[in-house]
Amino acid sequence: MNTLYFKYAVEVERFGSITQAADNLYMAQPNLSKAIKELEDSLGISIFKRTSKGVIPTQKGAEFLVYAKNILAQLHKMESLNNKDESSRQCINISIPHGSYIADGITKFISKLDQDKEITVNVKETNSMEAINNIIYDKFDLGIIRYQTAYENYFLDYLADKDFGYDLIWEYEFLALMSKHHPLASSEEFHYSDLDSSMEIIHGDMTVPYISAVESKKTRESAHINKRIYVYERCIQFDLLSHIPSAFMWVSPIPHKLLERYGLIQRKCPAPDHQCKDVLIYPKGYKFTALDKKLIDKLYEAKNQVAYQEYY
Repeated sequence: MNTLYFKYAVEVERFGSITQAADNLYMAQPNLSKAIKELEDSLGISIFKRTSKGVIPTQKGAEFLVYAKNILAQLHKMESLNNKDESSRQCINISIPHGSYIADGITKFISKLDQDKEITVNVKETNSMEAINNIIYDKFDLGIIRYQTAYENYFLDYLADKDFGYDLIWEYEFLALMSKHHPLASSEEFHYSDLDSSMEIIHGDMTVPYISAVESKKTRESAHINKRIYVYERCIQFDLLSHIPSAFMWVSPIPHKLLERYGLIQRKCPAPDHQCKDVLIYPKGYKFTALDKKLIDKLYEAKNQVAYQEYY
């Protein structure tokens, strides 16, 4: 029995779609369908059944997937036995949200690694649900998730369901990030409704567990704004804000050096449901390595640097 097919089945369950799973595996959809069919034939059961919303595991399929995930985890541990002595390796796998202070902490951590030793750093900037899935399915050890506190119960229930541990990194309120040339940039203070005529830039891949993608998207849109740009990574957001004076974005506090580089300012602007948390996640029982602890120290150091900046 080909254990690679186990991974294929786990990916299909993860996405609830053979097409999306095939895209993530960088393979053609017909080839993935064929592999799943061969696996089902070898097992003598149907692993998935089609519904109007995609594919879901059958009762027997769900039982099989539990075993498959355990086998894949054990195989990963067996493969790690062949790794070099850990003392000579510097290896980190972490998923992070679209947060500039977090990226700054990661950069400072990497810059302090021992250049005479092996270095393997895997940093994936993504949404909270993907960060969780990266630990479950893709050999990541750590992740940082970001959520509005209004949806905290959804995330904590999901983390408990997946048997995760977590630690708070920071609780803060979103700031309005905009060009120095934005019409409101020089205002002593303003209300969020004053942004009605502005163009809002939104990270388009943010999701909330147990809430559909469409509903999740609506929760993050300002109902009174009808001009929006959805982006999926941080670099383009800075260019857009720099070149479109009417644009703004709700963000976590940003390091001063980035504001200066892109000619931006960040302003306090009380708005509904804009209290947020960044939370470190990991498998329950996970033992932090010395390298993990150094990374976490740099993250808190980067957080402290922006936490005590003055905002207006």
